[in-house]
Amino acid sequence: MASRIGQLLANWNDQRQLGTVCAADTGFVIERDPDTVRAPDVAFVTAARHREELAYFPGPPDLAVEVVSPGDTFTAVQSKALLWIECGVREVWVCDPRTTTVTVYTPAGSRVLGSAAMLNGGELLPGFAQRVGELFGAG
Repeated sequence: MASRIGQLLANWNDQRQLGTVCAADTGFVIERDPDTVRAPDVAFVTAARHREELAYFPGPPDLAVEVVSPGDTFTAVQSKALLWIECGVREVWVCDPRTTTVTVYTPAGSRVLGSAAMLNGGELLPGFAQRVGELFGAG
């Protein structure tokens, strides 16, 4: 599922060139001394903030996507989402295949989108819109 979301974001970004879509192997330094590095399942960093030459990105991504895996609890993934927001991420999407929902977290709060709802990128991802069910492969 994470690869599907990453591909949809990459396709969107290929047309707009507004930043970089990162896979789970990209680490983000969210604390210093000692360094704490986290890697969401998928991330997006705006072009203004991206530095290609660094091993780990200094600071959080602009968008973090977390997928609830079979071994995860929603509560554990929700905790990750809230940590991302505390670290300065502008938006977090928690995708739950069991319920076919996406919970969108922002500094202002959260909302749950069902499979028929549209997930819109808003100001962060202008022009990105995808029906939630299609993120999960449900036509």
